[in-house]
Amino acid sequence: MSSSEPRPSSADAEGPRGEGGEGGLQAFSSFPPIWREDARVLVLGSMPSVRSAELGQYYGHRQNLFWPMMGEVLGFDPALPYLERAECLRRSRIALWDVARVCLRNKSSDASMRAVEPNDLAGLLRASPCLDRILFNGAKAEELFRRLVLPGLVWPKGPLSMRRLPSTSPAFAAMRREQKIALWREALA
Repeated sequence: MSSSEPRPSSADAEGPRGEGGEGGLQAFSSFPPIWREDARVLVLGSMPSVRSAELGQYYGHRQNLFWPMMGEVLGFDPALPYLERAECLRRSRIALWDVARVCLRNKSSDASMRAVEPNDLAGLLRASPCLDRILFNGAKAEELFRRLVLPGLVWPKGPLSMRRLPSTSPAFAAMRREQKIALWREALA
Protein backbone atom coordinates (compact mmCIF):
# COMPACT_ATOMS: atom_id res chain seq x y z
CA MET A 1 0.00 0.00 0.00
CA SER A 2 1.28 3.45 -0.77
CA SER A 3 1.55 6.02 1.98
CA SER A 4 -1.41 7.91 0.49
CA GLU A 5 -3.72 4.94 0.99
CA PRO A 6 -5.28 4.16 4.35
CA ARG A 7 -3.20 1.41 5.92
CA PRO A 8 -5.14 -1.43 7.53
CA SER A 9 -4.72 -1.37 11.27
CA SER A 10 -4.43 -4.46 13.39
CA ALA A 11 -5.86 -2.50 16.30
CA ASP A 12 -9.57 -2.04 16.64
CA ALA A 13 -10.47 1.63 16.60
CA GLU A 14 -13.76 3.45 16.89
CA GLY A 15 -16.69 1.73 15.23
CA PRO A 16 -19.41 2.89 12.88
CA ARG A 17 -21.51 5.86 13.65
CA GLY A 18 -25.17 6.05 12.72
CA GLU A 19 -26.54 9.53 12.06
CA GLY A 20 -30.16 10.36 11.39
CA GLY A 21 -31.22 10.89 7.83
CA GLU A 22 -34.31 11.32 5.71
CA GLY A 23 -36.79 8.56 5.00
CA GLY A 24 -35.64 6.40 7.91
CA LEU A 25 -32.14 6.04 6.46
CA GLN A 26 -29.13 6.67 8.67
CA ALA A 27 -25.50 7.22 7.69
CA PHE A 28 -23.15 4.44 8.83
CA SER A 29 -19.41 4.00 8.56
CA SER A 30 -17.43 0.82 9.03
CA PHE A 31 -14.67 -0.34 11.36
CA PRO A 32 -11.02 -0.69 10.41
CA PRO A 33 -10.07 -4.23 9.42
CA ILE A 34 -8.91 -6.97 11.72
CA TRP A 35 -5.84 -7.83 9.70
CA ARG A 36 -2.24 -8.92 9.53
CA GLU A 37 0.03 -8.82 6.52
CA ASP A 38 0.32 -12.60 6.15
CA ALA A 39 -3.44 -13.25 6.27
CA ARG A 40 -4.45 -16.10 3.98
CA VAL A 41 -8.25 -15.63 4.20
CA LEU A 42 -10.32 -12.44 4.04
CA VAL A 43 -13.86 -12.62 5.43
CA LEU A 44 -16.02 -9.79 4.11
CA GLY A 45 -19.32 -8.61 5.52
CA SER A 46 -21.47 -5.78 4.22
CA MET A 47 -21.60 -3.22 7.09
CA PRO A 48 -21.71 -3.62 10.90
CA SER A 49 -25.19 -3.82 12.42
CA VAL A 50 -26.61 -1.14 14.69
CA ARG A 51 -25.78 -3.28 17.74
CA SER A 52 -22.22 -3.85 16.51
CA ALA A 53 -21.89 -0.08 16.05
CA GLU A 54 -23.09 0.52 19.60
CA LEU A 55 -20.54 -1.96 20.96
CA GLY A 56 -17.71 -1.00 18.60
CA GLN A 57 -17.28 -4.67 17.67
CA TYR A 58 -17.66 -6.76 14.56
CA TYR A 59 -20.65 -9.12 14.89
CA GLY A 60 -21.69 -7.70 18.24
CA HIS A 61 -25.31 -8.84 18.17
CA ARG A 62 -25.60 -11.63 20.73
CA GLN A 63 -27.61 -13.80 18.32
CA ASN A 64 -25.10 -13.50 15.48
CA LEU A 65 -23.42 -16.85 14.87
CA PHE A 66 -20.05 -15.44 13.72
CA TRP A 67 -18.06 -15.58 16.98
CA PRO A 68 -19.54 -18.86 18.30
CA MET A 69 -18.88 -20.43 14.90
CA MET A 70 -15.32 -19.11 14.67
CA GLY A 71 -14.68 -20.29 18.21
CA GLU A 72 -15.88 -23.77 17.32
CA VAL A 73 -13.97 -23.94 14.02
CA LEU A 74 -10.72 -22.38 15.28
CA GLY A 75 -10.77 -23.77 18.82
CA PHE A 76 -11.18 -20.69 21.03
CA ASP A 77 -13.77 -19.69 23.60
CA PRO A 78 -16.26 -17.31 21.93
CA ALA A 79 -16.90 -15.75 25.35
CA LEU A 80 -13.39 -14.27 25.35
CA PRO A 81 -13.23 -10.47 25.40
CA TYR A 82 -13.61 -8.95 21.94
CA LEU A 83 -9.97 -7.95 21.47
CA GLU A 84 -8.85 -11.48 22.34
CA ARG A 85 -11.30 -12.96 19.83
CA ALA A 86 -9.95 -10.56 17.20
CA GLU A 87 -6.42 -11.72 18.05
CA CYS A 88 -7.51 -15.36 17.60
CA LEU A 89 -8.53 -14.48 14.03
CA ARG A 90 -5.19 -12.76 13.39
CA ARG A 91 -3.24 -15.74 14.77
CA SER A 92 -5.25 -17.97 12.43
CA ARG A 93 -4.29 -15.68 9.53
CA ILE A 94 -7.88 -14.62 8.96
CA ALA A 95 -8.62 -10.99 8.12
CA LEU A 96 -12.05 -9.45 8.66
CA TRP A 97 -13.51 -6.34 7.08
CA ASP A 98 -16.64 -5.00 5.43
CA VAL A 99 -17.10 -4.13 1.78
CA ALA A 100 -18.86 -0.85 2.58
CA ARG A 101 -16.90 2.03 4.09
CA VAL A 102 -19.99 4.23 4.35
CA CYS A 103 -23.63 3.88 3.42
CA LEU A 104 -27.13 5.03 4.16
CA ARG A 105 -29.25 2.29 5.68
CA ASN A 106 -32.48 1.72 7.61
CA LYS A 107 -31.29 0.26 10.92
CA SER A 108 -29.39 -3.00 10.23
CA SER A 109 -31.14 -3.86 6.97
CA ASP A 110 -28.73 -4.82 4.19
CA ALA A 111 -31.63 -4.64 1.74
CA SER A 112 -32.00 -0.91 2.44
CA MET A 113 -28.33 0.01 1.84
CA ARG A 114 -27.98 3.08 -0.40
CA ALA A 115 -25.15 5.44 -1.43
CA VAL A 116 -22.56 2.76 -0.67
CA GLU A 117 -18.88 3.70 -0.89
CA PRO A 118 -16.47 0.75 -0.65
CA ASN A 119 -13.53 0.34 1.68
CA ASP A 120 -10.06 0.30 0.11
CA LEU A 121 -10.16 -3.43 -0.48
CA ALA A 122 -7.76 -3.20 -3.41
CA GLY A 123 -5.20 -1.63 -1.06
CA LEU A 124 -5.73 -4.30 1.58
CA LEU A 125 -5.37 -7.04 -1.03
CA ARG A 126 -2.13 -5.51 -2.35
CA ALA A 127 -0.80 -5.40 1.22
CA SER A 128 -1.68 -9.07 1.80
CA PRO A 129 0.73 -11.15 -0.31
CA CYS A 130 -0.35 -14.51 1.19
CA LEU A 131 -4.08 -14.03 0.64
CA ASP A 132 -5.61 -16.75 -1.50
CA ARG A 133 -9.34 -16.56 -0.77
CA ILE A 134 -12.19 -14.25 0.04
CA LEU A 135 -15.20 -15.55 1.94
CA PHE A 136 -18.36 -13.47 1.80
CA ASN A 137 -20.55 -13.48 4.90
CA GLY A 138 -23.84 -13.48 3.03
CA ALA A 139 -25.18 -12.43 -0.35
CA LYS A 140 -25.05 -8.65 0.15
CA ALA A 141 -21.31 -8.63 0.84
CA GLU A 142 -20.69 -10.60 -2.35
CA GLU A 143 -23.01 -8.42 -4.42
CA LEU A 144 -21.34 -5.21 -3.21
CA PHE A 145 -17.84 -6.58 -3.81
CA ARG A 146 -18.65 -7.77 -7.34
CA ARG A 147 -20.35 -4.48 -8.22
CA LEU A 148 -18.11 -1.91 -6.49
CA VAL A 149 -14.66 -3.49 -6.12
CA LEU A 150 -14.08 -6.34 -8.57
CA PRO A 151 -14.45 -4.36 -11.83
CA GLY A 152 -11.35 -2.26 -11.05
CA LEU A 153 -9.39 -4.90 -9.16
CA VAL A 154 -6.00 -5.96 -10.48
CA TRP A 155 -4.78 -9.15 -8.79
CA PRO A 156 -1.35 -10.16 -10.13
CA LYS A 157 -0.59 -12.74 -7.43
CA GLY A 158 -2.26 -15.83 -8.88
CA PRO A 159 -5.64 -17.42 -8.27
CA LEU A 160 -7.92 -15.73 -5.78
CA SER A 161 -10.82 -17.94 -4.73
CA MET A 162 -14.09 -16.20 -3.86
CA ARG A 163 -16.97 -17.95 -2.13
CA ARG A 164 -20.30 -16.79 -0.72
CA LEU A 165 -21.21 -18.45 2.56
CA PRO A 166 -24.48 -18.34 4.48
CA SER A 167 -24.88 -15.20 6.53
CA THR A 168 -24.17 -15.57 10.23
CA SER A 169 -26.82 -12.92 10.94
CA PRO A 170 -29.84 -13.89 13.04
CA ALA A 171 -31.94 -12.39 10.22
CA PHE A 172 -30.89 -15.31 7.96
CA ALA A 173 -32.86 -18.22 9.37
CA ALA A 174 -33.26 -20.21 6.15
CA MET A 175 -30.50 -22.62 7.18
CA ARG A 176 -29.89 -24.50 10.40
CA ARG A 177 -26.97 -23.49 12.63
CA GLU A 178 -25.21 -26.84 12.12
CA GLN A 179 -25.40 -26.49 8.33
CA LYS A 180 -23.93 -22.98 8.45
CA ILE A 181 -21.06 -24.09 10.68
CA ALA A 182 -20.28 -27.07 8.43
CA LEU A 183 -20.04 -24.84 5.34
CA TRP A 184 -17.88 -22.26 7.10
CA ARG A 185 -15.62 -24.99 8.52
CA GLU A 186 -15.08 -26.42 5.03
CA ALA A 187 -14.34 -22.98 3.55
CA LEU A 188 -11.81 -22.12 6.27
CA ALA A 189 -9.94 -25.45 6.03
